[in-house]
Amino acid sequence: MADANERRDWRIYAEFAQVLIAEARELYADDPTVANLSQTLYALDSTTIDLCLSVFPWAKFRRTKAAIKLHTLVDLRGNIPTFIYITNGKIHDVNALDVLTPEAGSYYIMDRGYQDLLRFHRLHLAGSFFVTRPKKNLKLQHIESLKFAKGTGVRSDWIVKTSGLKTTSAYPDRLRRINFRDQKTSKRLIFLTNDFVLPPQTIAALYKSRWQVELFFKWIKQHLHIKSFFGTSENAVKTQIWIAMSTYVLIALLRKRMLLEHLSLYQISQVLGMTALENTPVNSLFLTVKPDIVGGNGENEQKQLSFLDLLTGH
Repeated sequence: MADANERRDWRIYAEFAQVLIAEARELYADDPTVANLSQTLYALDSTTIDLCLSVFPWAKFRRTKAAIKLHTLVDLRGNIPTFIYITNGKIHDVNALDVLTPEAGSYYIMDRGYQDLLRFHRLHLAGSFFVTRPKKNLKLQHIESLKFAKGTGVRSDWIVKTSGLKTTSAYPDRLRRINFRDQKTSKRLIFLTNDFVLPPQTIAALYKSRWQVELFFKWIKQHLHIKSFFGTSENAVKTQIWIAMSTYVLIALLRKRMLLEHLSLYQISQVLGMTALENTPVNSLFLTVKPDIVGGNGENEQKQLSFLDLLTGH
């Protein structure tokens, strides 16, 4: 397997994954989103995978460490990864914005590590929206205060402009700054966006939905074995990562097509893993046939069993 991963071009698996991703996004296109927005919502983030420098010298990170970064854009409808940019650990997160093709009308949600006003302005000019948290050293000039509903956690809703020669040159248009207090944690959060239409509490909810990309990273690290690799070349590592992504999307496709949305991706993957060497059709793993004794018409009724039912025999 290590030899195969070294020899076969990783782009084969990347292209296959993109075909699966397109199918999955179509299936999940009607899933609800924050405030039932019709626009596409993306969460952008990265995760670092530590490697041994002596084994992976091409992935230099620090003087004695190696690492790679997975810069990932996740469609929040179905948590489907739509864009994956694999780099060494040294590459800063904002560089992922340079290889993204912005979609007009879509929302890009990211943390303050992606703050770069020049890149944000490129998103703005493309007709897309961004929601982020500004860094503390970003100086903004208050222009106008907007009205907001009280009792929603919103403390202020301002239209602002950047101040300073460099920042104004990088982002010459207006921005929106929202001061929000989380009523559950009492934590005060500042949001920055180029959207002037949505209510401020919806902007806060959009940013909160960003945690789904963190869950995605946690899931693939725990269940798809991308911390240890078969093969040590860059090609082998990228091959294994794209195979893992294809596996994730295949499970998401199975969950939707077989109406298994009462099961988590983890439960489905466990069933598939336990029966990988069995000659059993996939649909038989999740369905049982029982006689329809209620209607008395002799027809069979298919009922779904959850993974916990399979384990306990209930």
